[in-house]
Amino acid sequence: MFDSVQDVQKQLEKQGYICDKRIATVVFLAHRLEKPILVEGPAGVGKTELAKVVAAATGRELIRLQCYEGLDEAKALYEWEYSKQLLYTQILKEKIGEVMAGTKSLREAAERVGQQDSVFFSDQFVVPRPLLHAITTDAPCALLIDEVDKSDPEFEAFLLEVLSDFQVTVPEIGTFAAKHRPLVFLTSNDAREMSDALKRRCLHLWIDYPSEAVELKILATKVPGIDRKLAEDLVTMMQRLRQVDLKKTPSIAETIDWARALLALNAESLGEEVVKDTMSVILKYEADIRKAQQELSRMMAARPPAAAPGAAPGAAPPAGSGPATPAKKGTLH
Repeated sequence: MFDSVQDVQKQLEKQGYICDKRIATVVFLAHRLEKPILVEGPAGVGKTELAKVVAAATGRELIRLQCYEGLDEAKALYEWEYSKQLLYTQILKEKIGEVMAGTKSLREAAERVGQQDSVFFSDQFVVPRPLLHAITTDAPCALLIDEVDKSDPEFEAFLLEVLSDFQVTVPEIGTFAAKHRPLVFLTSNDAREMSDALKRRCLHLWIDYPSEAVELKILATKVPGIDRKLAEDLVTMMQRLRQVDLKKTPSIAETIDWARALLALNAESLGEEVVKDTMSVILKYEADIRKAQQELSRMMAARPPAAAPGAAPGAAPPAGSGPATPAKKGTLH
């Protein structure tokens, strides 16, 4: 699957996912050690996307379990196909009559039915949900348990059997062991602390907001038509916005949305008016927008001056126009 850490970076980049060596190392070790990965970090930094691109890069089916409050074993593991059981009961009505023949009391009839219940509670009538599907599938797969921090602690405890032994138990049938150990990703937005038992079974990976250089490379990959100067200004602005005390800090997903919005508006530069008009693309709360607007003049003033028209990228400004503009941190060459 992956030959080395560098191979992970290369394969994921082919899928449009830019990652640093630290992320690639954890993915490589998870593959070699057959360990689940608990991926934590702010919303929108690429945790779910990491599972998707690893599945795509390795040619594995991605099986996804979306967690939420109230999720239980039945919805995550399996359920009985009652309509099919009823249909079989109707078809086998005459046969059931033969089985019940000779019974003289209700208790005796119930016991006779009980002796046959394994017929209707077998894997023939089981509808596999994501966990059972990931365990019983004939081909290697990737299992994404998304936003596990939204599930109840009881469900988190239930997951331990899957994460440690790669097996699940259906009480009426028995235990299913994985034919091929799935590559498991658990994501968490840090809504609540995961238990030590779960963490012990996983490799831990924290994905934070990217550096300016990495974010610029991500933007070039995800929005290839964007002008380089506009992309640099946009990324610089996003980096500064993340330093403001906001209720919801804009993430990589918002950077990409903002870039696409600017292209849709045919914006050629990141002027103050354009930023104000499109701020709702990146900020999701009115209070955050007001706070950012108050800081906007300061953030815009802190941006490096634009190069003169026709000047080569990175060229020094004309004499007398002030000190030379320092090379922007993170600019790709």
